[in-house]
Amino acid sequence: MADRARVLADLAMTVARIDRTEPLPMRLCRAAVELLGASGGSMTLASADPERLTVFSTDPVAARLEDLQDVLGEGPGFDAYRTRQAVSLTLGAKDAPFRMFSDMAVRAAGEVTIHALPMRSAAQAVGVLTVYTEAGGELQRALDDAQFLSDAVGAALLEDPATHAAGDAWMDRARVHQATGMIVAQLGIGVDDALALLRAHAFAQETTMDDIATAVVERRLSFGRSDDAPGDTPPRSSEIEER
Repeated sequence: MADRARVLADLAMTVARIDRTEPLPMRLCRAAVELLGASGGSMTLASADPERLTVFSTDPVAARLEDLQDVLGEGPGFDAYRTRQAVSLTLGAKDAPFRMFSDMAVRAAGEVTIHALPMRSAAQAVGVLTVYTEAGGELQRALDDAQFLSDAVGAALLEDPATHAAGDAWMDRARVHQATGMIVAQLGIGVDDALALLRAHAFAQETTMDDIATAVVERRLSFGRSDDAPGDTPPRSSEIEER
């Protein structure tokens, strides 16, 4: 059984020690990564279509891993959210699941191990805390403690007004929603099909969902005709900046 009092005390002390000028979601994510002994990580709310939103990533590698899951619609975060159970994946391992994600992620992050922990509230998952370690690396906390930490971080995240402020992450997701609606109107298809087309374009361009959504919203990319609208194609994401 998790030592809940100790986990909460460690979380409180670690969050308090981090630069208080940073918004609470950033401090919560950094604290969780530190307490789990990981190299980096991300927090994602509602990790299922169409509401999936990465609130914060500690570094470019963590951000890229989330972007790949977003584009491909698969990965340990999706499974952790769906099953409400922790999911671990070592990139580069033989017979690794999520074949397409694993193949692309190992090129972006190297042979690391990804640990996806659902952030649970009552009977449902509200999001996922995903951290990565060196290949085969174990978390510094027992699984029960790590899971309780993830649940506690999720609860704190949902209660924090800054999480729901109009920050960059929410603006990115709003653009995806707007672009999805435009594609639905252009082609007369369902939302799921429109999201699949956004993913396909992001995959083909080796960029993010937000890059493609921005191109659609700015009418540089149209799905209503065979040729893209005039203008530059969406730029490839050579580097995903820290969020």
